[in-house]
Amino acid sequence: MNPVILTLLPDYSNLTELAKKVSSLLKENKVGAIPTETFYGLACNPFSQKAVERLFYLKKRPPNKPIILLIGDIKQLFLVVEEIPPLGQILIKAFWPGPLTIVFKAKKEVLSLLTANTGTIGVRFSSSIIVREICQTFKLPITGTSANISETQPSRNIKEILKELPEIDFVLDGGELKAQAPSTVISVVDNKLSLIREGMIPFNEIKKKVFEDSFL
Repeated sequence: MNPVILTLLPDYSNLTELAKKVSSLLKENKVGAIPTETFYGLACNPFSQKAVERLFYLKKRPPNKPIILLIGDIKQLFLVVEEIPPLGQILIKAFWPGPLTIVFKAKKEVLSLLTANTGTIGVRFSSSIIVREICQTFKLPITGTSANISETQPSRNIKEILKELPEIDFVLDGGELKAQAPSTVISVVDNKLSLIREGMIPFNEIKKKVFEDSFL
């Protein structure tokens, strides 16, 4: 079956309508690509084992690789994380919404496939109005791993997505994305700052912010 293609108008005037359609598809355990502030991401219901297993199948994702989540507001963070340590609070205030994925201790209810059995989960409060609208309409976090086969280049447009993932259920076409790097991923587990992946936000900038706030 061909994927459902949803086309976002340049002025975003149909965003509310499309967010409702995407939300309905997510409730049916579908997996689709949506634009984020970096690259296109693979969205599914992270609380559905069936949906997450399909995401891993489409992406050919090894089970030892965790999946990040996207949220539409800070309240949704508490659905998936056990605690927000002081370092996390500093970084949330400084960089969210934005291209910073923060790894926290996960709630026990979070699927082990998402955490790769690490007991931790990466979360991003996206600066993309599209992502936030979808999450708020769906009323839950969604997955946000890049829309590509594992270990290949992330997708910037619908053509790349359909070539990489022909069996995908739907694509929200938001045009060509211009990002040059993915989100930066850092961990604040046990209130210890560590870099997992440097991306759009330089790690030096993050360390500087933490240092400044520690002496305020």
